[in-house]
Amino acid sequence: MASIDDELLMDEQENQRELAFLRRQLPSELKQRFSDDDLLWMLDAIVDYYYTSGILEQQGDEIDIDLELVAQHVCRQAEAEHRSPLDPQDVFFVVEADLDFQEQNL
Repeated sequence: MASIDDELLMDEQENQRELAFLRRQLPSELKQRFSDDDLLWMLDAIVDYYYTSGILEQQGDEIDIDLELVAQHVCRQAEAEHRSPLDPQDVFFVVEADLDFQEQNL
């Protein structure tokens, strides 16, 4: 069993791999607009959507994820937390890249 320090280190390494992947996938204007902290916050908000929407309870080989709904959730979370407003179209690219990363790393 891994220690808590080992698990934290593995999480940090996974975050860094995903950030690098996102930076390769996002359009150049979004790469400049979003800091690593912004992207990490969005990734947490995306995970929050998956947990709160019930999507993780779906059965079967294919799970239908509406990326626009995920992007809208992230934007609502940003507003609720008094963060800078986010454009759902911009966030959509992050949601899509996150899903691509998750699918490649199953």
